[in-house]
Amino acid sequence: MTAGNGTSKPILEVRNLVQEFVVRAHGGVRGGVVHAVSDVSFEVRSGETLGVVGETGSGKSTMVRSVLQAPPPKSGEVWFQGVDLTTARKRRDLVAARRQMQAVFQDPYGSLDPKWTVSSIVEEPLAAYRVGDRTQRRTRAREVLDLVGLDPGVFGTRKPGQLSGGQCQRVAIARALTLSPALIVCDEAVSSLDVLSQAQVLNLFERLRAELGLSYLFIAHDLALVKQVSDRVAVMYLGALCEVGPAEEMYRNPLHPYTKALLDSIPSPDPEMPRPRVPAELAAEPPSPLDPPSGCRFRTRCPRAAEICAAEAPPIRTVRPDHAVACHFPLSPASPVSPLAPADDSDDTVD
Repeated sequence: MTAGNGTSKPILEVRNLVQEFVVRAHGGVRGGVVHAVSDVSFEVRSGETLGVVGETGSGKSTMVRSVLQAPPPKSGEVWFQGVDLTTARKRRDLVAARRQMQAVFQDPYGSLDPKWTVSSIVEEPLAAYRVGDRTQRRTRAREVLDLVGLDPGVFGTRKPGQLSGGQCQRVAIARALTLSPALIVCDEAVSSLDVLSQAQVLNLFERLRAELGLSYLFIAHDLALVKQVSDRVAVMYLGALCEVGPAEEMYRNPLHPYTKALLDSIPSPDPEMPRPRVPAELAAEPPSPLDPPSGCRFRTRCPRAAEICAAEAPPIRTVRPDHAVACHFPLSPASPVSPLAPADDSDDTVD
């Protein structure tokens, strides 16, 4: 991955994003406010892929939907191509921005109308935005189907139920491409596919990025997969960002204990390689977003936690070039990590 770099102009800037939901008590379940996303800031640079990882329930999908304004966040700013989507006064400004920001979701079958043909599905965004006449829309649909590796003459008249999971996801990608967007948001876009289909779709994403100059916000829980496709990676825990940095460097030398724990959980393909020992604290369930811990949200499971971790939430700060972490006691650049990267035996903290 070489497209993203520290000097590229951001196409998407998210600042202090907060999303909360009120849950009413019912059936023995207590109510309260779910702190789904808390003060999250990041950027996606032009031509890069930013991967976002974290455990189930860490707030990844909620964060993505808040960026897409579906629903709008409780507070914060989402700047896309110079427009703050959270304060767009005119509906046409938000509609115009959404034309350049398309999404591919997790379930390819659930995101496609089962009664429509593939051609109709792919043409739908063009009709919604009143782009071209019927003939021009059909021509564009054939172009993008061919671009994603589906013969329009064979697949154009089929319906989603007649396609495999990988083919359905290609249709979803084709639909996202019809309006020639600048950014594609992938929310677990390959997690429901088999390994072969995953590889084909990921190769397609990379080819389209190279050919069309696309940027991606790529959400996934598979760390090995995220490393494969991302220029930079952001790690989320319980609605907050822990670490953001270049993919290769983060996987080799993570700075946050949570990032290291995630990497240690990746199975090694080498049967001779000893499995890293995950601290016993991490075996516990994460706290509820209804009542997150004070200070650092990871402190209740962190083997390095101290009094300051409960008293103060660590600000996210740059420790290395283009590599930031939210931790009072970040790991050293040489801490032994996952089976994806070699390790050595230097000190354990950053000076």
